[in-house]
Amino acid sequence: MERERSPLAGVPDAVEPILAVDGEPPTGPWGYEFKWDGYRCCLCAGPAGRTRLTSRNGHDLGATYPELAGVVPEALGARGGLVLDGEIVALDEAGRPDFGLLQRRHQRRPAAGLLARVPVTYFAFDVLRVDGRPLLDEPYRVRRERLADLGLDTAPGIAVPPHYTGEEIEPARLVDVAREHGLEGVIAKRLDSRYLPGRRSRLWVKKALFTAREVVLGGWQPGEGRRGGTIGSLLLGAHDATGALRYLGRVGTGFSEAVLADLGTRLAPLARATSPFDEPVPRPHARRAHWVEPRLVGEVAHRTWTADGRLRHPVWRGLRPDREPAEVTLPARPGEDREASA
Repeated sequence: MERERSPLAGVPDAVEPILAVDGEPPTGPWGYEFKWDGYRCCLCAGPAGRTRLTSRNGHDLGATYPELAGVVPEALGARGGLVLDGEIVALDEAGRPDFGLLQRRHQRRPAAGLLARVPVTYFAFDVLRVDGRPLLDEPYRVRRERLADLGLDTAPGIAVPPHYTGEEIEPARLVDVAREHGLEGVIAKRLDSRYLPGRRSRLWVKKALFTAREVVLGGWQPGEGRRGGTIGSLLLGAHDATGALRYLGRVGTGFSEAVLADLGTRLAPLARATSPFDEPVPRPHARRAHWVEPRLVGEVAHRTWTADGRLRHPVWRGLRPDREPAEVTLPARPGEDREASA
């Protein structure tokens, strides 16, 4: 009997993404792009329009974003396969990536109504394989030229965002433009750099306009007043160099009623009797705490750190289903954002 053909037969494997370090955009032989506020994703296309979508932590996103299944023209996948690095974003009415919208969209099997209300776009900013030939060892300048030649901007649901060099614009000016338009920041990439899968490299430098911090959810406190009967704040942590879960403080702002209801549903089955943190939680924060297994990852924006290593003025941004708890680590010292998303 003939063996059933895999639905992804002929589709190349995903490539683990290169990650950027934090810093000011360097000048010289560098290229510059805006930093997009979404989910990092490797898009692989093969023959007959077959597509594989893989998150940074290796999860299959095909069922979550079915509208991206056919965004690559069939001819590009048929010639030995195509592999793109990019970001899945949801755009607001002004055409800017909106992380809150993307949070609403991120459901395992979204209903047709949600697909229509909150469509997503794949922003392709690098090409790692084309016509069956790997491009990992090619300079970034060459990969960007090959990406531009693919003609992806003619297909709905996929876009190639702009790219600049220092001859076209000063990186400081590009940071100002990002700030003026409410974008997340700027990322600089050495024009002669090869692609280094799975490595955090100084060949890519990111300048974020706010400090985004990934956190592990370790518990919650009930709300008061209009928040009575629901979550008042989340108790947050991150792992140190030994793997211990350290307490980073709590966040009580940035939630909508719908987000609170969703968090309550997700946290309920994770309830446990004792604190998951490997250090004492301050008594005011531990009082009335509902502890949970540390399996969910979220993201907050914050201004800086307190002297005792707590997040100062954090604001909730949303869950990060594209991250694993073990990936969430403390910076080398307070204020250094080593592990924020690339």
